[in-house]
Amino acid sequence: MSRILAFIGALAVTTVLGSTVALAQPQGPGYYAATPVEAPVKTSMITRDTVWKFRDGAFTAAKAPEREMVLCQLVAQRVGKLQSFTVAGQAFDAATLDTCNAKAK
Repeated sequence: MSRILAFIGALAVTTVLGSTVALAQPQGPGYYAATPVEAPVKTSMITRDTVWKFRDGAFTAAKAPEREMVLCQLVAQRVGKLQSFTVAGQAFDAATLDTCNAKAK
């Protein structure tokens, strides 16, 4: 019986901690922001499984399973060189953005 209670207690702690971590990370449509150098022709696009919408001068998307660099490069391939790329409020530095823009169309 005590093993079952210990398991239930551990499960409850894991659930609470897991929820806290999930809430700390932005998951909404603005998790990623890609600001193109030139105005885009289209105001929406899809990269693999990620839907991007153009608003307020940047393409934004919800969190996706791909690595950040891969997402940046996929956007740059479709819309051209990016002025900036932000993940959860953290902008890519100049060197990282240059690596991303190497894939620009």
